[in-house]
Amino acid sequence: MAVDGTAGRITRRRLRTRANLLEAAFTVFAGKGFGHVSIEEVCEAAGYTRGAFYSNFTGLDELFFALYTERAELIAEQVSGAFALDGPDLDVTAAVDRVTDVLLLDHDWLLVKTDFLVHAARDPEVARSLLEHRARLRRTIADRLARAHDHTALPAVLGGAEGAAHAVVAAYDGVTVQLLLDRDVARARAWLKQLLTALLTG
Repeated sequence: MAVDGTAGRITRRRLRTRANLLEAAFTVFAGKGFGHVSIEEVCEAAGYTRGAFYSNFTGLDELFFALYTERAELIAEQVSGAFALDGPDLDVTAAVDRVTDVLLLDHDWLLVKTDFLVHAARDPEVARSLLEHRARLRRTIADRLARAHDHTALPAVLGGAEGAAHAVVAAYDGVTVQLLLDRDVARARAWLKQLLTALLTG
């Protein structure tokens, strides 16, 4: 029993250390940009040693991808949850309102995300992983729209639920680029709401 309890404490401690490193890295990456940050800076911001860092990550690339994955999965959950409340008879306008009200539109996150996109564009292996995450987000949206298809017609020009999912993600990408520059979250949410409503209702 003592061994199991110790192992449990170590696991919880390690999970907490990992979470703290990710939180500190987010702040440092947002402030300086990937490629301008050292492991030492992340450790200092988190209050840990290099040993603690290497017990959780092999390097900054792995930490950066873990950070991106954490936020990307949050966005997928937000979208899935917003589209899941209506049952089969999807109220597109109401669902769009819910999506745009909860969707992550954080300027620091967008800085980190943009850094990651540029990094991935130069590294085919990272790009493949990023494409898998984006495909999973689109599948989440497409699956929900497909389940409602018999009850809620989508504009034919989108080519069905899969095309609609591509359009939703593209609209989010476009609005967040503008948000990076003008930092106007309220306007970004309003524009995203208008875009998604127009796309999904025709």
